[in-house]
Amino acid sequence: MGGYRVYDDQYPYFITSSITFGLPLFSNPVISEFILDNLKFLQEEREVKIFAYVIMENHLHAILQGEDLDLKVGSFKSYSARVILDHLQENKHTRWLKRLEEVKPPDKTDRAYQLWNSGYRPKQMLSNAIMTQKVEYIHNNPVKRGYVDKPEDWRYSSARNYAGFPGLIPVTVFEL
Repeated sequence: MGGYRVYDDQYPYFITSSITFGLPLFSNPVISEFILDNLKFLQEEREVKIFAYVIMENHLHAILQGEDLDLKVGSFKSYSARVILDHLQENKHTRWLKRLEEVKPPDKTDRAYQLWNSGYRPKQMLSNAIMTQKVEYIHNNPVKRGYVDKPEDWRYSSARNYAGFPGLIPVTVFEL
């Protein structure tokens, strides 16, 4: 994890998980739905609070809190990789599969493909000011990329929840 780790379950953590080689797999709405379903599973079955999230074309940012967060994020990444790879194989997305095979590190002998980059760089939210800054960063990610004019216009984000509209999944809204 590159020196980043979860130290205290009592705090939320800002995380980033990226697809290997920056491949834009999440630009496929079906694959983004897999990620949303898996986030809901973390909430409902693994008791992880989600304060904010955004799914971009090749990465995910989120603020999460829960016991054993390292293990839960690890299982999130493992399970979502399996579902996404199965979808790519069933739908004969051979170009993507070939790329994911090419970027697999040689020491990963237990798999044919590498979907996620290793780790997720958790950063502890030690104050309300840091939390506010990270929530705004997450929600403004699609605006900065030029995909939308307003954060709440991005479908795969909790910005709608914060703007008072129904989001695709519920979140624990942090008072900004």
